[in-house]
Amino acid sequence: MKALIVDDERLARKELISLLEDCKEIDIVGEAINADDAFQKIQELSPDLLFLDIQMPGKTGFELLEMLDAVPQVIFTTAYDEYALQAFDVNALDYLLKPIQKERLQESVKKVVDKSREKDPSAQLPDVPKLGVKDQVFVKDGDRCWFVKLSEVRLFESEGNYIKVYFEDNRPMIHKSLNALDEKLDDRSFFRASRKHIINLSWIEKIEPWFNGGLMVQLKGGQNVEVSRRQAARFKDMMSL
Repeated sequence: MKALIVDDERLARKELISLLEDCKEIDIVGEAINADDAFQKIQELSPDLLFLDIQMPGKTGFELLEMLDAVPQVIFTTAYDEYALQAFDVNALDYLLKPIQKERLQESVKKVVDKSREKDPSAQLPDVPKLGVKDQVFVKDGDRCWFVKLSEVRLFESEGNYIKVYFEDNRPMIHKSLNALDEKLDDRSFFRASRKHIINLSWIEKIEPWFNGGLMVQLKGGQNVEVSRRQAARFKDMMSL
């Protein structure tokens, strides 16, 4: 498993590398000294795992995750325990306080290895051009953060310059245009129903004719989304109606 260490302190990076020497499942492919450096290395190296410091000069570790489309697995490493609650709120694999204890690190590595074995191997391919249901994204709204599998997102809804993301009982808002998001999503899994909505095709439960040649789609859980007349013909073709 390829890992990237992101920490502005050189000694902290070297100590972590030393502690990971006995973890044969982890292949350290690089180090990054800040969020911008990490962003570039993630594009180049496609790591499976980030050992990520939270508080760094410039952008924080959370801001780095917001910059990414598909997010690797993450283990937070930091000296600031005030961030612990927020870190667990984002469903991170683990949270290690500095100075890092070898036993705790080994526990964290076991978690990430076990989790990777549960995944579809095709999800590990770095060159997939579009984001599909196997991918994981990072969503931040105010002080709340989540790692979310796209398979769990049933609907994206445009509201001005923001997008409301529907998953479970959550409705966080992200600062992004629906057009930009549409370009990144795999159209085999996600469909642009209208100027306002993108739906996850796997969440469709029922489809009915609607006014002016449009369609009304009911998602699992009962939510209704209108497919515009312009998109209805393409939708019917995709769904083989």
